[in-house]
Amino acid sequence: MRKERAIQERADDEIFSFAEPVMGTVASFTIYCDSSGNSTRHHHHQAILSILASACATLHQADGIFSTWKLDSPMSRYRRGEVSLEDVPAQVSEVLDLCHIAKDISDGWFDPWAMPGGVDPTGLVKGWAVERALTGLIGSGITGAMLNVGGDLAISGRPGAEQHWRIGIRHPWMADALACVLETDVAVATSGIYERGNILIDPHSGLAGCRAASATVVGPSLALADALATALAVAGDIGIEWFSSLAGYETYLIRTDGTEIATDGIKFADQGTT
Repeated sequence: MRKERAIQERADDEIFSFAEPVMGTVASFTIYCDSSGNSTRHHHHQAILSILASACATLHQADGIFSTWKLDSPMSRYRRGEVSLEDVPAQVSEVLDLCHIAKDISDGWFDPWAMPGGVDPTGLVKGWAVERALTGLIGSGITGAMLNVGGDLAISGRPGAEQHWRIGIRHPWMADALACVLETDVAVATSGIYERGNILIDPHSGLAGCRAASATVVGPSLALADALATALAVAGDIGIEWFSSLAGYETYLIRTDGTEIATDGIKFADQGTT
């Protein structure tokens, strides 16, 4: 049975939103369209639905390959040693190559090979999948698009010619409050223990534990931002030293005692005007 997708319009008929359950969470799309041309509302809807279908298929495919909860997924079978890299989809090697990079630049604080049960790229693969799903969203009258999957946000284009994206960062202890609002034109990833409990593993001890309540990373690659946010949530202030040497990436970290630290390039928006 074909699944029908419904998009919601804002009052100005130029902003559309859509939600899709996937990866144990919800993928939320926000799409800005240019209605100044001759395209009709029906054309907008049809073009957006087609693009959304492709983006959602990308997310579901990634979940099918990399889920560690699905016992028959290629990633699960690889972790159990039942198959080799040559026997699984090429995306697995691509993701593991990125994991090697993230492990190196995080000084080992992101280490999928230190996880219980075998190599586990979960801390990077969601960002990787979200980034891939957003590819191709610009076009057919779409001028700006944002895809948020469980705190990993890929961004393309802008909400307006002179506007930047304004991203609210959830407060780690108050689900209905924001810790801050960031202004950005690049990817944003946030990691912490408040969403699903303390499931992050310290790769150096092999034990569950985080030295930060929340770690947000802003940068050009969502896959790496996702991995770096995971690493910083575990490392806390220890990770600021190696993180500060990374070009193009910034972080905003909330410590377990509620105090905050941010690198110089983080841009905070005026929350009073959101």
